[in-house]
Amino acid sequence: MAVHSTETAANTPSVALGPATALSCRECGERFDLGPLFACATCFGPLEVAYDLPSGDPESLKKQIEAGPDNIWRYAPLLPVPTDVADKPNLNPGFTKLVKADRLAAELGVTGGLYVKDDSGNPTHSFKDRVVAIAVEAARAFGFTTLSCSSTGNLAGAVGAAARRAGFKSCVFIPHDLEAGKVVMAAVYGGDLVGIEGNYDDVNRFCSELIGDPLGEGWGFVNVNLRPYYGEGSKTLAYEICEQLGWQLPDQLVIPIASGSQLTKIDKGLKELIALGLVEDKPYKIFGAQAEGCSPVSTAFKAGHDVVRPQKPKTIAKSLAIGNPADGPYVLDIARRTGGAVEDVNDEQIVDAIKLLARTEGIFAETAGGVTVGVTKKLIEDGLLDPSLTTVVLNTGDGLKTLDAVAPTSGPTATIRPNLDAFRAAGLAG
Repeated sequence: MAVHSTETAANTPSVALGPATALSCRECGERFDLGPLFACATCFGPLEVAYDLPSGDPESLKKQIEAGPDNIWRYAPLLPVPTDVADKPNLNPGFTKLVKADRLAAELGVTGGLYVKDDSGNPTHSFKDRVVAIAVEAARAFGFTTLSCSSTGNLAGAVGAAARRAGFKSCVFIPHDLEAGKVVMAAVYGGDLVGIEGNYDDVNRFCSELIGDPLGEGWGFVNVNLRPYYGEGSKTLAYEICEQLGWQLPDQLVIPIASGSQLTKIDKGLKELIALGLVEDKPYKIFGAQAEGCSPVSTAFKAGHDVVRPQKPKTIAKSLAIGNPADGPYVLDIARRTGGAVEDVNDEQIVDAIKLLARTEGIFAETAGGVTVGVTKKLIEDGLLDPSLTTVVLNTGDGLKTLDAVAPTSGPTATIRPNLDAFRAAGLAG
């Protein structure tokens, strides 16, 4: 198949991004040179990175990975990044904890082993540091000078921090009514932060217009014109989970859905590990988790539809509040192919799940983590998730970013005078 040239003013056609060889259309298979593209010129389908992945002895590759740095660059041979990426100024995200959640398992009735992949330990306290790190390397390769994005909050902070560390300017766009913690975290790095009157889908449409305007010349939008590279960062979650399980596939994963890209790329990463012989091939199930107030993929799954109809978001889980998820149809395919499902929970269930995870495992999740834990509980109760199998639940961010969700029901147990009699009277002693 012919590979089309993608030379532009901000693009060098012969860039070297490790094992990446081209961009490939997920719909028609057309291939294009590596460059700042996100849609197929033939059918307008989404593009993703195609590779010439390492061949040879899987055990040697395992040893190479295990000898690498304790961050995502240990997987550089499987990513669209230059071979010297670990030597460049970046935030070095990844290799976060996989927590064996025995107390949460007992509460939920899971007997086969329950794990929480806790990505709140990343530099800006969300999984977005992974995807931005890959996008930064593409931006360097294509000669961009400004990093940008449309964001529901976490991505704005990740871009702001990564841009400063890597020496880029930044200008990020967010809905005007985000949680205060996420706004402050995005602003503190000193780049431009622009609130847009509207929801995330309005912000995303604006950014798509800006790309085609002279005002956006020299700008790398990590989740638009750099999206194929950006999305590959989520594969590292799959790599880490399997390595941390002793190079084994989990039986079941529960993954939050915003755009759906994280879920689809985790599936891609698992398939790559199988193809490389790094894990034994066996069935696994992928479950998607949404908030009831923004559940277009869950709604389509339950109705048996292949098309995802957009919704207007209304939920406390603002990081998942994408009413028109780009990867929605692919999520449906993966859930059905693997024997999983897509489910949703309401705001009250989200808050209860945040508290449950905190109370049992000492992990304070943001609202997206509450969605995954809440959906896991619901899937078990409905008989859709097998509690006898090894299950991994993703927490993608830190609860300190979404304090508003739990603040009304979380506070001092008692307020007393500073003496023992008052403490005894409060009934807290013993």
